[in-house]
Amino acid sequence: VPVPLRHLSLIEFGCCSWWRAEAVKMLRNFLALRQISQRTTNVAPVRQFKNKVPEKQKLFQEDDSIPVHLKGGVGDALLYRATMLFSVAGTLYALYQLGMASFPKKQN
Repeated sequence: VPVPLRHLSLIEFGCCSWWRAEAVKMLRNFLALRQISQRTTNVAPVRQFKNKVPEKQKLFQEDDSIPVHLKGGVGDALLYRATMLFSVAGTLYALYQLGMASFPKKQN
């Protein structure tokens, strides 16, 4: 049978013990947070990446009559075509729905 807990007031324990307990909780949380932050920053391996910016600058600044949004290769071309397809399909669907809303069906 569980024993019901009494509501403990500040008068029973005094103000100082309550503040001390809160201060201990805050210190524990702070130390735990500090440990977590040290773990996450110290565990991550240091990776060195090659700087590709000069290569990309040369690629995009060439005057070869290819639009900038397609100079990235096949991936850019596929993304461009998918975007155009969804844009045209969405526009047609919106016009269709507008037409359907303009001419409601007659009720018998």
